Amino acid sequence: MTLPVLFLPGLLCDADLWAAQLASVSAERPVAVANLAGADSVAGLAEAALAAAPQHFALAGLSMGGYVAFEILRRAPERVAGLALIDTSARPDTEEQGRRRRGLLALARTGEFKGVTPRLLPLLLHPDRLEDAALTGRVMAMAARIGRDAFLRQQTAILGRPDSRPDLPRIGCPTAVICGRQDALTPLPVSEEMAALIPGADLVVVEDSGHLSTMEQPASVNAALAAWLGRLAA
Repeated sequence: MTLPVLFLPGLLCDADLWAAQLASVSAERPVAVANLAGADSVAGLAEAALAAAPQHFALAGLSMGGYVAFEILRRAPERVAGLALIDTSARPDTEEQGRRRRGLLALARTGEFKGVTPRLLPLLLHPDRLEDAALTGRVMAMAARIGRDAFLRQQTAILGRPDSRPDLPRIGCPTAVICGRQDALTPLPVSEEMAALIPGADLVVVEDSGHLSTMEQPASVNAALAAWLGRLAA
């Protein structure tokens, strides 16, 4: 049987984050998107993803999905045949990032959850794409579907995640590290750091893309994933 691929979405994202990749990859192999909205720890999110996953699979995670991917590898490395880390980081939050995240949690708990607002879009998308109404509408619609309660759980999980950098040299499966050139949330040097620490990892820089490269430059990400899946087949 052809190796399935499990996709892990980011904060306030659902399967639409991976729409172009699902269409491309599903032509040749089974695909699934994990539900990362039901637990308030990376351990709980990883356990839920593993419980619903095939016995052996390739794993692709973007942003928060990458944080969960590292936890899956800590718990069940024998089940993961390949790893794609997209616009993510192995580092824990800085003090400033943690403070900002706790502020967002406090706002959401008082009922002031606004999802992804136009003010937040510059953190997620390349500047040239901020006037793309179809794309920005998809991003904001994903956040609305995830909703306040799941946002609280996801942010709490992200706040509590460990530093995954010590685990990187032990990753033994074929790995692709993919990052948008203009990613403002998890900048390129963070991906370069991961690629340098993971044995044999391939680093792919997606040009003219911000944090949501799977939606902004789907053809480039699809090509990178096809090359990665080709390594697994070989």
